[in-house]
Amino acid sequence: MSFLSAAIVATHTIGWPEVLLRLFVAAALGGAIGLERELRERQAGLRTHLVVSVGSALFTLVSAYGFIDFGVRVDPTRIAAQIVTGIGFLGAGAIIRQGLSVRGLTTAATLWLVAAIGMAAGAGYWEGALIATLGAIITLGPLRTVAYRFLVRFRPALSRLLVEIPAGGSAVPVIDAVERQGGRVVSLEVAQEGERRSVAVDLELPAGSAAAVVAGVAEVDGVLEVRWME
Repeated sequence: MSFLSAAIVATHTIGWPEVLLRLFVAAALGGAIGLERELRERQAGLRTHLVVSVGSALFTLVSAYGFIDFGVRVDPTRIAAQIVTGIGFLGAGAIIRQGLSVRGLTTAATLWLVAAIGMAAGAGYWEGALIATLGAIITLGPLRTVAYRFLVRFRPALSRLLVEIPAGGSAVPVIDAVERQGGRVVSLEVAQEGERRSVAVDLELPAGSAAAVVAGVAEVDGVLEVRWME
């Protein structure tokens, strides 16, 4: 290797203190977001977010500096770019469908964001990593509360319909009966209780249509019992 090549390589290497600093910052920022999710008892908590952030930072460091000793020119983005794709598989595992509702989208999004924060910390882009972390904590915490209090004023109140059907029965006819009366099913939970299946339906209804919905569901073949809860 020529003197000029050696000088170029030397200017593109970092020592142990810098490596430790970048990994520590990635762990701290990712852990801060993970702690917020842990306190809310979400699927992915402190350890998951911390590991994702540190892993993304390490991949970025390896991509940029891990192959310099081989004496070849490398593209520092080639491995880091795969983090964006790979984190999607991890985020998909946090998404759970329960009846007609989907949960875990916010957790999946925070994992995706934490991976980006880890990449920024691994690249030494402190401003971007810190601003993104502060923005995420504000969005997941205070902004969530403000948005909920603001939207609840304009969101129709939900009612719950409890329906008992035989074991192995389908909830589809119940949903059809609700929608025929103008109701909109928001979420649905099904639980097996002995020889009966309990179907809990959260729905939005036009004013004054509760009695018609109960009557319509009661007429469905196989429905054993219908209870209305405000």
